[in-house]
Amino acid sequence: MAASVVGTAPLGKGLDISLAALQRHDPYISSILDVASQVALYTFGHRVNEWEKTDVEGTLFVYTRSASPKYGFTIMNRLSMENRTEPITKDLDFQLQDPFLLYRNAKCE
Repeated sequence: MAASVVGTAPLGKGLDISLAALQRHDPYISSILDVASQVALYTFGHRVNEWEKTDVEGTLFVYTRSASPKYGFTIMNRLSMENRTEPITKDLDFQLQDPFLLYRNAKCE
């Protein structure tokens, strides 16, 4: 998976509303650590050997949780009601290739 990060939003005003929205999906989210205002999610198609855009696009929130796992991130999807949420665990591999963040989760997605 890859997320293309267009810009980051300053932390501060408005995050209370965002935190409340995130907590409706996960009541254990305790604080927002960082925000990217516009990201798009791509998956790597092994059969065609190229990146394919998904229907996940929106704001990326990196947050702390009061339960395990202690960290996670969510893309609040503007294109549908299905958000993309990933717990940050030892099984999540990251690689930063600016402006892209590449990751592979425990399901090898």
